[in-house]
Amino acid sequence: MQTRALDTALPFHELSFVAEGEDVVVGRLDIGSYAVLPRDGAELLQQLCDGVAPSTAAQWYAARFHEDVDIDEFLESLHDLGFVRAAAESASSRPVHQQWAGRLAFSFPALVLYCALVAGGIVEMTARRDLVPSPHQIFFADSLLIVQLVITFGQIPLLFAHEGCHILAGKRLGLPTRLSISNRLMYVVFETQMNGVLSVARGKRYLPFLAGMLGDVGVIAVLDVTANLTRTPAGALSITGRVAVALAFTVCMRLAWQFQLFLRTDLYFVAATALNCHDLHDASKAILWSRIWRIIGRPDRVVAEDQWTEHDRRVGSWYGPFLVLGVATLVAITVFASTPIVLRYFDIAIQSVVTGRLDGRFWDGLLSLTINLGQLALLITLARRKKRQLAKRTATAS
Repeated sequence: MQTRALDTALPFHELSFVAEGEDVVVGRLDIGSYAVLPRDGAELLQQLCDGVAPSTAAQWYAARFHEDVDIDEFLESLHDLGFVRAAAESASSRPVHQQWAGRLAFSFPALVLYCALVAGGIVEMTARRDLVPSPHQIFFADSLLIVQLVITFGQIPLLFAHEGCHILAGKRLGLPTRLSISNRLMYVVFETQMNGVLSVARGKRYLPFLAGMLGDVGVIAVLDVTANLTRTPAGALSITGRVAVALAFTVCMRLAWQFQLFLRTDLYFVAATALNCHDLHDASKAILWSRIWRIIGRPDRVVAEDQWTEHDRRVGSWYGPFLVLGVATLVAITVFASTPIVLRYFDIAIQSVVTGRLDGRFWDGLLSLTINLGQLALLITLARRKKRQLAKRTATAS
């Protein structure tokens, strides 16, 4: 970089500096770009943000820390991160709308109301065993097609409620949080983008990460209360109640899914925050697999661990059993929830189509099977196409 440029102060975007143990997380909130710097590097960056010219900042660094710094390389990294503002760029940060809604949703009176609602749901489930979510409750109607459609489309508002709680918790902190809707294969996916959470102190991050699960617990309580209040005069669950407890079971499964710590679930981010790790997921998986490869005599598969911070490596070395616990959670969900539902589904469907009578039950079972098997065939086709495209790109690159 030219000497003249080093003598001129650089314009920076608004950056956040959050101390994390021996390091400092520096980030640009509006685009979610972050870097983990040692404290001396963060102090050097702060000098630059305060309007000190790079050459002067380098001299300051050498005098304070008794070593030289490659200021050209440091500035190049800052440009790559998007921290340095171009001449045509505005320094204003992105405004956060509806922050009042987040504060209201997680105010003390609101939390008291939520706790009362959840307590009421627990009391009702304790007194009425038919309100306790279980796999058999999925089949709330004789029609498989109706069950399939209601469960599928009934998830949309429930997923929105989960992600909406994340959004409100983020807005409460003034973070530019937003909801995006996309599709993966044939599924609609709700995703909360909350990169700005790293710009606040660790103690304030837990609620945004846990808000979705807290919302799920509240949804389960609302569904169970609804089911209990809509009973028939004889005391049995009405069709509304049966739909409510069926949907409550699906929300319970989503809660259980959060314990699969080998994935980047909400609970994983809580654990990573509590342990002050920046990339615990990849570090712990790599360390665990490296141990396995060494045991089975495949040292060529071991990856270099120096790509993660020393703290991440230290925590990742004993975090492996939690990954195994996550796999055990997946197995438990499969054995005690998914498998009974699948077996019951095919039992009903097959009995519907082998009766020999072309009645409503036959067409209901046949259409439901066709939809599910068609989805499976589409998944296999798309997976094979993706594999062929990947192989083609690899062959072209080589």
